[in-house]
Amino acid sequence: MKLNIMMVNAKAFVQKLWRDETGQDLVEYALIVAAVGLALITTVNQLTQAVVGLYQNMVASLGTIGAQQ
Repeated sequence: MKLNIMMVNAKAFVQKLWRDETGQDLVEYALIVAAVGLALITTVNQLTQAVVGLYQNMVASLGTIGAQQ
């Protein structure tokens, strides 16, 4: 008998959560923030690699100044 009541209460609770949309905006904003964060991480990573490559090229070019030919 108690198990049956618990099952009915659990079913009602799940149905209530399924219909409840109050947290929907928060989830959407979290997904948007995650997507923007992922885009920023990717962009910064590529930009970092480009800056490091440019710096290494400059250092190599400066190392050849004054070299005898």
